[in-house]
Amino acid sequence: MILALALALEPAQAQERTLTRVPVERVTIVSKKPFESVIAKFDAQVGHPNMADFAKASAAAKTYAELKDVVKSAVGPADLMVFLRLDIGGVVRKQSGAVQPKAVRYVVGNPLIMQEMAKRVIDAGSYAPVTILIDERRDGVHLSYDTMTSLLTPYGNAEALAVAHDLDAKVEKLMRDAAGG
Repeated sequence: MILALALALEPAQAQERTLTRVPVERVTIVSKKPFESVIAKFDAQVGHPNMADFAKASAAAKTYAELKDVVKSAVGPADLMVFLRLDIGGVVRKQSGAVQPKAVRYVVGNPLIMQEMAKRVIDAGSYAPVTILIDERRDGVHLSYDTMTSLLTPYGNAEALAVAHDLDAKVEKLMRDAAGG
């Protein structure tokens, strides 16, 4: 019945468009260490769960306490885990045939941290987990991250911003540690 009602509405009635400007602050740390060394240090600090197993265990958790245990077993020393690792440079190198660029995009996070933000500002689910780009340039290896605080500031929720600030600190520490300093 609801579906039929929704289909009967005129297109202009069935959808609404809003526009929110979200100014982004990007943190970049430049390391003089070799690319492979930075990647190895980064990988050592984050969890690398088998995502199919993680999804099954998360779905099987009957309580929030059980879910917390699943997440805690999946995160690394930085309290974050890798959801996805994309060899951006590899795609570019395949097309060009060159040995450069070296660039890896990581999608990392912690579902418990995301939950703390999203229960206050559901749009946080658009930004978490977060992306960290590690790429080699002439001046060194760049580790870049768009801060969660900047992404959530337009929503004006102080509690979500406090969680975002803590997440930003974790990510920046992870990047600094991986950069070697």
